[in-house]
Amino acid sequence: MITLTKETGPADLDGVTHLSIGVSWDPTVGSSGGVLGKLRQKKGTDLDLIAIAMHEGDPVRLAGLDSLDPMGNGSLLHSGDNQTGHGDGDDETVTVALGQIPPHITSIVFIAAAYKKGSSFQKARNISFKVYDATGGSTEQVADIWPSLLTQDNGCAVAKAERAGSAWKLEVINETGKIKQGDEHSLMRFAASR
Repeated sequence: MITLTKETGPADLDGVTHLSIGVSWDPTVGSSGGVLGKLRQKKGTDLDLIAIAMHEGDPVRLAGLDSLDPMGNGSLLHSGDNQTGHGDGDDETVTVALGQIPPHITSIVFIAAAYKKGSSFQKARNISFKVYDATGGSTEQVADIWPSLLTQDNGCAVAKAERAGSAWKLEVINETGKIKQGDEHSLMRFAASR
């Protein structure tokens, strides 16, 4: 079993064959009360979990948004887009079969973003990221990451899995930054800077 925190640095993923990262959030009325607030909470807000596969420092594949299996072999799978935050448990997940990731992929950066226009971290509450050891189909949680509610940013680099020879390491990043909404190149630059 691995236990992850930002302070302890990268953890070896020895024995971990499948890794899952999930994001969950709750819709909020925000500063609106009454009918407008209820409508806003019913509509929810759309946050996106995105995994970007890197070759050296260059982004080459993206899981999330409208790409659920970017490698084409099931090694990097996205659960699909939850556009409201309604429901229990994780709203979006990415699962990585570490042994099936092509050898030229040197790292995978996991990002949560208010990517689509009109979405916002400020329109969501209780945002959290969970990291699971999904080896053998289990869902053993190994980290729970909570970004600051004070951020005015719309992107959070959650974690980074990095190849170390034939093995992998996982590091909690939990750093926020600005991403131009609707701009995939801005998203890629944000991932590459991590």
